[in-house]
Amino acid sequence: MLSAFARAFRTPDLRRKLLFTIAIMAVFRIGSFLPTPGVDYGNVQQCVEEQGTNDLLGLINLFSGGALLQLAVFALGIMPYITASIIVQLLRVVIPHFEALHQEGQSGTARLTQYTRYLTIGLAILQSTTIITVARNGLLFQGCTVPVIPEDGIVTIILMIITMTAGTAIIMWLGEQITERGIGNGMSLLIFTQIAATFPTAMWSIAGGENGATKFIIVLGVIVLVIGLVVFVEQSQRRIPVQYAKRMVGRKMYGGSSTYIPIKINMSGVIPVIFASSLLAIPGLVAQFGDQTAGWVQWISVNVADPAAPLNIGLYVVLIIFFAYFYTAITFNPDEVADNMKKYGGFIPGIRAGRPTAEYLDYVISRITAPGSVYLAFVAMIPLIAFILLDVGTNIPFGGASILIVVGVGLDTVKQIESQLQQRHYEGFLR
Repeated sequence: MLSAFARAFRTPDLRRKLLFTIAIMAVFRIGSFLPTPGVDYGNVQQCVEEQGTNDLLGLINLFSGGALLQLAVFALGIMPYITASIIVQLLRVVIPHFEALHQEGQSGTARLTQYTRYLTIGLAILQSTTIITVARNGLLFQGCTVPVIPEDGIVTIILMIITMTAGTAIIMWLGEQITERGIGNGMSLLIFTQIAATFPTAMWSIAGGENGATKFIIVLGVIVLVIGLVVFVEQSQRRIPVQYAKRMVGRKMYGGSSTYIPIKINMSGVIPVIFASSLLAIPGLVAQFGDQTAGWVQWISVNVADPAAPLNIGLYVVLIIFFAYFYTAITFNPDEVADNMKKYGGFIPGIRAGRPTAEYLDYVISRITAPGSVYLAFVAMIPLIAFILLDVGTNIPFGGASILIVVGVGLDTVKQIESQLQQRHYEGFLR
């Protein structure tokens, strides 16, 4: 693999793409440390070190690479774009116009991309306003005595909202630049950068605690095992054979080839974990604004907001399995696949074309999604298992959305570079 990296950097155009991608990632990280105008950076650091943070914002802070807790220019990170992309995908189910645009090809995809950009800006305004309000009310850093926003006038608040929203727009532009001029998968690489940036700090915090050396070695070993498991499952697929009949078009013969439909065990990716975490955070967020002495607030805090509560664990697993089936049903349409196969003369051996093919594909998807959803739930529960057994805290640098994204993006990036090398008759990473 090291020799493949050396060959990649010795290729002029590929070296240019790699260096451009690294430069954009460096700019992205710099923006994660620049404080937003109106924020007292010294007070923020004091609150982070002394008082800790609100666990309800942990998911957003993960996708911002820690920039959220710094109230930096890129505090929102890539989260508004992820949310907007998911919403646009879900709207295809309920709005026929969006589905029609999706089927139009490149022109329709460009329109959907434009809608995603507009929605991202709207969500960035909403999220920045919410985060600034939470910071002003002291809920971002619970118990902190120093104000993180000393001057909270209307002009300062508007300036902060504009700055954070502009930071989100710049992140979108940086991701598109990587896709066009870099090695591809721009948004995914930015997410990878932000999540991977939190790993060293998290590992150092584990090593610095009680019995830190032993816990560090155990956690490191578990990370290697989990990465191996994720790579094995993410690369696994069920290949459904497809045969295309021969047909004459003019004087030429077309078809007669054999191929397959690759169906991954985990077709929904990390989306079910994100959805489940977001929904479970809502009751705790509502309870934060209620009377802390009320019975319903205390019940939510004990049974729902506590990650180690049995009810929280059960709801988390059920939601992950539900959203795994739900999102797979949205992204893979057996009827559409069967119609396309029938249109071009394709059929699955032993299965009649048309409706029987769609029913067979739906049957296979249902069986494949079952172990895939259980796998997602298991990976998402790894931080809780480590919290109970090792007492290292729930924000450990593996498990859940973080490990799935890091490994998935890493595999895609390696494949992108490998395809570039193979085009030049070089040996790739994977053998």
